[in-house]
Amino acid sequence: MKFMKLGTRPDTFFTTEAARSISSDVTTDLQIQVDNSMYHLHKFPLLSKCLRLQALWAETPDEAIIQLSNFPGGIEAFETCAKFCYGITVTISALNIVPVRCAAAYLGMTDGADRGNLAGKLDAFLNSCILRRWKDTLVTLQQTRQNTALCEELGITSRCIDALASMIISHCCKTNSPSKSRDSWVEDISELGMDLYWRVMLAVKSGGVVPAKSLGKALKAYARKWLPNVGKNGGKSGEISEGDDDSGGESVKEITMKQRLLLEKIVTLLPAEKGSVSCSFLLRLLKAGTILNASASCNMELARRVGLQLDEATVADLLIPSLSYDSETLYDVDVVITMLEEFMLQSQSPPTSPPRERLICERRRSRSAENVEFELHENGRRSSSASHGSKIRVAKLIDEYLQEIAKDPNLPMNKLIALAETVPEFARTDHDDLYRVVDIYLKMHPGLDKSARKKLCRVLDCKKLSVEACMHAAQNEMLPLRMVVQVLFFEQARSVISGSQVTNLPNGINSLLSKSNSGGDDENDMSELQRQESKKSETLRMKLEEDGISDSDSDDVFMPRRGRLTRNGSSRLKAAFCVIPTKPKKMMNKIWAMNKSVTERN
Repeated sequence: MKFMKLGTRPDTFFTTEAARSISSDVTTDLQIQVDNSMYHLHKFPLLSKCLRLQALWAETPDEAIIQLSNFPGGIEAFETCAKFCYGITVTISALNIVPVRCAAAYLGMTDGADRGNLAGKLDAFLNSCILRRWKDTLVTLQQTRQNTALCEELGITSRCIDALASMIISHCCKTNSPSKSRDSWVEDISELGMDLYWRVMLAVKSGGVVPAKSLGKALKAYARKWLPNVGKNGGKSGEISEGDDDSGGESVKEITMKQRLLLEKIVTLLPAEKGSVSCSFLLRLLKAGTILNASASCNMELARRVGLQLDEATVADLLIPSLSYDSETLYDVDVVITMLEEFMLQSQSPPTSPPRERLICERRRSRSAENVEFELHENGRRSSSASHGSKIRVAKLIDEYLQEIAKDPNLPMNKLIALAETVPEFARTDHDDLYRVVDIYLKMHPGLDKSARKKLCRVLDCKKLSVEACMHAAQNEMLPLRMVVQVLFFEQARSVISGSQVTNLPNGINSLLSKSNSGGDDENDMSELQRQESKKSETLRMKLEEDGISDSDSDDVFMPRRGRLTRNGSSRLKAAFCVIPTKPKKMMNKIWAMNKSVTERN
């Protein structure tokens, strides 16, 4: 740490009778009250260098005491200025230059009072030595918190901020390869108070030189230190470093207000580049914003930025607690819908070939031009593939998230459906995860009526269920009967198309399906089953009719709105339809009667 010595005389100040004085053969003739301390000094050395003391002495009656209350820099700074006036040796460094400079400004110790006065010497030392060294500048800037207004007026704060920003930018320009010491400044400036940190980072960001990832790293380190719920594993709440170091006298409301302001300032400093900060960090900021009741614009900006890189998130990241008085749900589903919509909006697949200006005079295209177009086409194709892959990952993420929130007994069904339907159909390679969502929600909400269960099941596409999922659905008592019928039909159709038998269904159903496919007489089978299980079959038929399945809408049962099978399908698909009985309602009645009979025997 650099220092400067002024004066040559030894220190002869002493304390007597609760007052500070100086050893001298000349009797003291000036009494100054600095806050709670009394000084007995001499007029000539002080009045010759201090314009304020000259004015106060002229206005004060003889033998009266000059009052200097609320003295900037405190008693120590005043005594340093007084010693300078006597020519006593004083040491100036980054630790005391700010309070001494503020005291010198207050006393009017400028060149206008005396050539080579204290204020000019301090400014020269600040500019030539302090502001050229990282640690000294940082310590000096921290000292400005004690006299904020006067330091701003003197330009000390702005000079320190500009110096720090210049050194950070210069350091990043000189460092070409990443290393552990490359961003050592990150931890250093994290000790600054909120306002000072924001101004330093704003100056660094406006330079346009420091990489976005380095800026993001600095913001992450500061947020971890001073904000709740943004640490690596959730972290403990930090305290704001602005103002007094001891925040024990502050109320919880005051601390929360400071942390909320800090969060909102951090959000304004986030680099615009995608990936400058991790998705998990943005989501931890969003959770902190929810807890601290940050402004709606702040939370929406965070949700928007999360949406830009939603494919990096995890289910745990998305479980943002809902603290709204208007909702009793455990998690904030609306903000996740916002993130998903933003992701789908920004990840639109680019055109296979970017638009290119055509010159009117161009009649021939060189080989190099064709090569350039091919490369552009390939790059566009690769970008499109990457976008498609990210959508598939996000679809998987959302389905896993839905499985978690479906356990919430207070979750409205319309929110679950809205989130599920926001995922584009092509992004789900199968609907097994979505089926688990429906199954969990039905189990957690057993009081849903028939129409609600039907509405919920409309998010499923039976053709995208695996054999295992179909097996589970076929025996799921919580599903509407219409849904079970569709599952059984499409599983049978799939087995016929693939040229194999449905081996994973219950034995009774397999045997009946095999018999029907071999061209057996449906009416004889029905008569035989009715003789064995007439009462049970009649009951099932009544349930089917209550569920809305009748001869008039049997086509709708087997032809759901997604992927309707048509007569224009492939020859193999037509063959599958040929072996499906022409009276599906009776066929399914037989399947259910046989299935129930087998279940009871087991």
